[in-house]
Amino acid sequence: MAITGGIDVGSSSIKVVLMKVESGKEEILTRVVERIRKRDPRKVVGIALAKAFASAGLNRQDIDYLASTGEGEMVEDKDGHFYGMTTHARGALYLFPQARCVIDAGALHARTIKMDHRSKVLQYKMTGQCASGSGQFLENITRYLGVSLSEVGELSMRADTPEIVSGICAVLAETDVINMVSRGISTSNILKGIHQSISNRLVKLLRSLNPEPPLVITGGLALDRGLVETLREKLAADKADMDVLVHPDSILAGAIGAALWGAFRYEKRQRQAA
Repeated sequence: MAITGGIDVGSSSIKVVLMKVESGKEEILTRVVERIRKRDPRKVVGIALAKAFASAGLNRQDIDYLASTGEGEMVEDKDGHFYGMTTHARGALYLFPQARCVIDAGALHARTIKMDHRSKVLQYKMTGQCASGSGQFLENITRYLGVSLSEVGELSMRADTPEIVSGICAVLAETDVINMVSRGISTSNILKGIHQSISNRLVKLLRSLNPEPPLVITGGLALDRGLVETLREKLAADKADMDVLVHPDSILAGAIGAALWGAFRYEKRQRQAA
């Protein structure tokens, strides 16, 4: 048996999961998502870990392998670090064993990942840093529009005549939104247009991989119902036979994957030492 932890350090939040792996069975013991909110990320990591340990009734000495991912190189008390693509692929496979393709839609960028039945990454494509298809861009827009992130999905799904924003650059897209507001375009139609722009970019990345279904969405934008629905609409319009799957723990996929790869590495070391 192994008790492992996964820490996914993102640009907007820290995700932590503690897992028990025994005889091929994998179980999440606790999960924590802590928004950074202009605080020192290192301190937020400590806060998130403390909450996770308290929730599970464990301490650091009980953890056989503590693994980080994302920007997790800053995590001082870790046993190892894994690349985000491999952890999101592994986390997606845990959430949906039939997964063969992943979109990791995060705060600063989005990436599409093609993988096999073992979660081995076969190919990937990533948006550019200036792309308007990111969670941070959407969060900036919601502040300008005066709505919360939790409202975005529902508002988008009420749209009747969406207006597409620029899909090239976040700066140009924000200028588009300012112009739309001055023209009296409704918040719902603006948000739906943003979702359509993001979906167009994601589907373009997907096409370059020629992936097998189903598609799993991970990362923070997986919680945006409006974006997920718009992505389904875009794939259907393109006649793509691709189911889009989202799990309540999709935002934790990177942390889950880190914990599971940590368990794999720990068990390998145990066998070598025997």
